[in-house]
Amino acid sequence: MDYQKLAQEVIREVGGKENIHSLTHCVTRLRFVLNEVDKADTEAVKKINGVLGVTVSGGQYQVIIGTEVKKAYQEVEQLLGLAGEDEAPADSESMPEKKGSIFNRFFKAIAGMILPLLGPLTAAGITKGLLAACTSFGILQTTDGTYQILYAFADGFFYFLPIILGISAARYFKSNPYVAAAIGTALVYPGIVQAFTDGTSLSFLHIPVVLSNYTSSIFPIMLATFFAAKLEHFIEPRLPESITKFITPLFVLLITVPLTFLVIGPIMMGLSDILAAGVMGLYNLSPIIAGIILGAFWQVIVITGLHYAFIPILMNNITTMGHDPINAILNVTIFALSGAAIGFALRAKKKENKALGFSTGVTGLLGITEPIIYGVALPYRRPFICAFIGGGIGGGITAAMGASMYSFGANGIFAAPMFINPAGIDSSFTAYLISSTVAFGVSLILTYFFGIKKGQEA
Repeated sequence: MDYQKLAQEVIREVGGKENIHSLTHCVTRLRFVLNEVDKADTEAVKKINGVLGVTVSGGQYQVIIGTEVKKAYQEVEQLLGLAGEDEAPADSESMPEKKGSIFNRFFKAIAGMILPLLGPLTAAGITKGLLAACTSFGILQTTDGTYQILYAFADGFFYFLPIILGISAARYFKSNPYVAAAIGTALVYPGIVQAFTDGTSLSFLHIPVVLSNYTSSIFPIMLATFFAAKLEHFIEPRLPESITKFITPLFVLLITVPLTFLVIGPIMMGLSDILAAGVMGLYNLSPIIAGIILGAFWQVIVITGLHYAFIPILMNNITTMGHDPINAILNVTIFALSGAAIGFALRAKKKENKALGFSTGVTGLLGITEPIIYGVALPYRRPFICAFIGGGIGGGITAAMGASMYSFGANGIFAAPMFINPAGIDSSFTAYLISSTVAFGVSLILTYFFGIKKGQEA
């Protein structure tokens, strides 16, 4: 694949360089924020060799490339002259644009902050699961040096998440990432954590502080970094150049850190608890029905590209409750689509379609479903319906068995370690094995027998 040519054509068809406000990428998509979406020729973009599809959602113009998206991104980045740019001028124009609905702006912010973390986040989640498996099977003890060193990375990433997420948020808001990191360090400072654990009363200028355990928290640092960025962009242009580099961070931190402990932190932690309780309340109304619906239709959300907006919710379940039954259900949809793709491959007569089905099916098992969606499910439709059925059955089984994931990270076969309870293997892992097998098998069989219409070339 000539990714330089692909990049040139994509830039041209989305309206040229002058129409591109910003660019990011996720696992499979180039995510543009365009100045004017109407200037993009979507049909022309879809016809570009190497493009699987286009979705306009959440204020982003998303060009689906597949698992090689990083190569395309690097070429587009070079052509746009963005390569190597880490920071933008800290003024009012450098903040993310205010166009679009509140929802679109919120989604873009969430995606912009979370997407850069997904790689190491997944690695940490898988490692925690594997370590839980090793202790369950007696391969390692928690006192072993090997366990402690690997656990320091795996658990440490989540423990210090406010620092890491603060840096990512600052990069999105085009502010000083080290200021955001400093705010994060205050939230997880051992003395503060110990004060919360011991129930110690603290006050700031005689104002009582409502302490919380901010380790692994998500929402407080996001809002605190947003506030700090606004403050930085207000203060910096108004100070002499000779002193602004150290006076601006000083003012921002002296204002933001206390405000975070006094107002932002308690409010956002309260909202986190409400959000987790609300999600579980809806789930508990009827876990099996929730499992069937989510298991069947979650991949429709993936088509819109809005699934990344749910990541903070799923992560919040882990950080507030220690487990997440919702993501456990969503995982079966990976196996359902993979089964449909392989069923399609087994039934297809054309060599290229067989290769398409098998290759995307294997990729799906690794947790990447967009190639299946845009290569098989949507063009032929019936495989998607078969995956709905298989995923619905698998989701119902997952919910009926009360399965949960105990960490956040990968999907598909790489999710297996995250179904292992740190206290020891329980029904969650058994449910993962059963529901994944059923979702895969049902979708494969249905697609093989009913996935291709009579007379339809495949």
